[in-house]
Amino acid sequence: MKKLIIPVFLIAASAAPMAQANQTLCVYDLLGGAGDMVNIAKDYAVAAQNMGAKMSIKAYTDERVATEDLKAGECDAVMATGFRTRQFNPTAAALDSLGVSTIIRNGKVDMPASYETVRKTIQTFASPAASKLMVNGRYEVAGIIPFGTAYPVVNDRKINTVEALAGKRIASFDYDKAQAIMIQKIGAQPVSADITNFAGKFNNGSVDFIAAPAMAYRPLELYRGIGTKGAINRFPILILTYQIIINETKFPEGFGLKSRQYWLGQFNRAMSLINKAEKDIPAATWGDLTSENMVKYTIMLRDSRIAIAEQGIYDKPGLKIIKRVRCSINSADSECSANTENW
Repeated sequence: MKKLIIPVFLIAASAAPMAQANQTLCVYDLLGGAGDMVNIAKDYAVAAQNMGAKMSIKAYTDERVATEDLKAGECDAVMATGFRTRQFNPTAAALDSLGVSTIIRNGKVDMPASYETVRKTIQTFASPAASKLMVNGRYEVAGIIPFGTAYPVVNDRKINTVEALAGKRIASFDYDKAQAIMIQKIGAQPVSADITNFAGKFNNGSVDFIAAPAMAYRPLELYRGIGTKGAINRFPILILTYQIIINETKFPEGFGLKSRQYWLGQFNRAMSLINKAEKDIPAATWGDLTSENMVKYTIMLRDSRIAIAEQGIYDKPGLKIIKRVRCSINSADSECSANTENW
């Protein structure tokens, strides 16, 4: 009987983790290949080699195309805002819900505490206990980082109260139904827009109000629409996140958890980019709301968020987790003794 001879390289291969084909990470960045998000993604690709993946980076300036390419198999992973990644994992994308991370203390927004809400939620999602929540079909959340506060950007400083929004034209992303619901709730007029044209509509006067982070101010030339009469009001409509979604069938087993923990470690790096962008905006461009109006805005956003969840657009389990985090940071808030968002 002949002995079965197995080549040494096959024995070695069977003892090691199964090799994965190279993966393509598609990254949405306002500045394309020259932007900060692409640079962060390049460092991630290097780190991912130690997790068993070998990624190439493909930059996009339209996140709709990037996410469609993930679904079509042109990308094995995508890095885009929570608005667009909600379709892959609504629980993680609950972080990008209206006012969900905002902490109010003594009638003022506590921004460090609000960002701490984001950090602690990301930490929760990066824990092994949350692994099942991070998987939805073949898609898995492989990381989350903050992209900055979406501030009200207005062409007239007088638009600084909830009442003043009535009748105003506000850019509303077609693919985020939550925006149109909130805009209509306050008696304003939603104007159809998307990531490629909302800034242009503001700059040419087609809309009076957009929500945008500081990191969009210079790339999208928002100073043109702000002019001499407008402002960026220092109030968080929400804190935006970037989320990394992978087709888990294209990556080694256990990659998603390692990747989520890697991105948790990038939180401070993301914050340094956000802080730099905010400091680069001229001081005279900023506007402030009164304490009374900050509270009114917060209640309006909370009521809108709950109504939107009841319509099935926001993820109830995700909102419940984030409320728990908010109340761990600010237990004195009246909402913590109320039964809201405890589905």
